Amino acid sequence: MIADERAEVRIVDSKLVFEGRVWDVRYDVFEYNGHELRRDYIDHTGAVAVVALDEDDRMLVIQQYRHPIRFRDWELPAGLLDVEGEDPLLAAQRELAEEADLVATDWSVLSEFWTTPGGSNEAIRLYLARGLSATPTAFERSDEEADIVKRWVPLDEVVDGVLARRLQNPPLTIGALAAHASRARGWTSLGAPEEPWSRHPRLR
Repeated sequence: MIADERAEVRIVDSKLVFEGRVWDVRYDVFEYNGHELRRDYIDHTGAVAVVALDEDDRMLVIQQYRHPIRFRDWELPAGLLDVEGEDPLLAAQRELAEEADLVATDWSVLSEFWTTPGGSNEAIRLYLARGLSATPTAFERSDEEADIVKRWVPLDEVVDGVLARRLQNPPLTIGALAAHASRARGWTSLGAPEEPWSRHPRLR
């Protein structure tokens, strides 16, 4: 069995280079293999995303505008861990309610990943949410979220879109493929919703 291995290195220096509204840029000087190395990287809070499946194995996807790529891409309900001390599960539940007007009774950890480990410490945890129902009232949305489009799509059809390269959002891609694979294994790969997130660079 292969697994990512944690490496402990001595940090010689660390400075905040840029403080942004959402995330920062930092540089570290560290010792590795007998040398001092400097690396600049995006210092990110991390995020959560939700694969919401209904009783017919349809997956909720949302479409919104993303300025850096100039696309309205299809995504999962997701959000930053930007509330100090907020539990990741509570953050996922909040995002599902705010972006999709849904609550769920059944939560599991589906997958986790680092988005760009060569240039960012951003980690994303994917939750599987089932037992879905509507929130009592719809949330008001603004900015890029004001014209979110919501759609229920069969899980197999989402996977087809990923494999055909029509869908390219990373959490959606990984979430659809992970859900498809886990379903084929009787959902035995799922983790408990309160499972510690030991591989998150900021939470360990």
